[in-house]
Amino acid sequence: MRKRSKKLGLFEGNLTPVIGKHVFGNLYDIEDSILKNMIYLKESVIEASRAGNLHIIDILERQFNTINSPDIGGVSIIALIVESHISLHTWPESRYATVDIYSCGNESNPSLAFDYIVSMLKPRSYKVFSADRSNPSSENETKVFNDF
Repeated sequence: MRKRSKKLGLFEGNLTPVIGKHVFGNLYDIEDSILKNMIYLKESVIEASRAGNLHIIDILERQFNTINSPDIGGVSIIALIVESHISLHTWPESRYATVDIYSCGNESNPSLAFDYIVSMLKPRSYKVFSADRSNPSSENETKVFNDF
């Protein structure tokens, strides 16, 4: 006769809880010269990582042409960080950018990194969102990260 095994809860069995913090947003009405400047944008991401105590492993950057034109277009910067990632995408023709910063651990602060990027891009307005990406545990299952 087979024994029925007891179903284990998520954190029974020595699994480690994950503290995940996700800050992302939309930046509006930015000077197109900023949105086309790949070197400036890359440096902004690097400095933002320092501001948020995030540690870059590698960065990929790409500049695109505008649709149906050889003109310099938007930029994508993606930084792989020890804690997860930072991404910045720009659309100069729309004076628009998006920023996405996801980190794990108690020591990182993606909100400070996001704020740094906003200060460098100088949008006339922006929307910022945050999400708790932690896995549930007895320590953090009811905690909501409104301000990292």
